[in-house]
Amino acid sequence: MARRYHYHVYVVELSNDVLYEPRFRKSNPDYISGKPCVYVGMTGLNPDIRFDKHKAGIQSNQYVKRFGLRLLPHLYEMYNPMPYNGARDMEVELAIGLREAGYGVWQA
Repeated sequence: MARRYHYHVYVVELSNDVLYEPRFRKSNPDYISGKPCVYVGMTGLNPDIRFDKHKAGIQSNQYVKRFGLRLLPHLYEMYNPMPYNGARDMEVELAIGLREAGYGVWQA
C-alpha cells in the first residue's frame, strides 16, 4: 500500500503593521520596502484549517494571530503534500528564499 503524505508548508501574508515589532524588524535586516511580510510554517493539517487555528489563538504564532491577513497559496501549493521530513526542510528553504527575495519573513 502506498504511503499517503499529509504534511504541508504554508505562507501567511502579514499586515505591514508587523514592521513596528522590533523582533520582526531585527530578524529582517535586508527587508525591501514594499515587499510583503509573511509567516512561513508547516503543518499536518490543511493550511486553511491551520490558518483558522492561528487566528483563533489555538497553538498560534503571535504574529499570525495579530497580523495575519490571508494565505498566499501561490507561494507554497506546488510543494504540497509531502512527508514530514520534506515539509520540515521545505519550511526552512522557503523562508530563506523569500527572505533573500526581500520579503519580511517570520518562521517559528
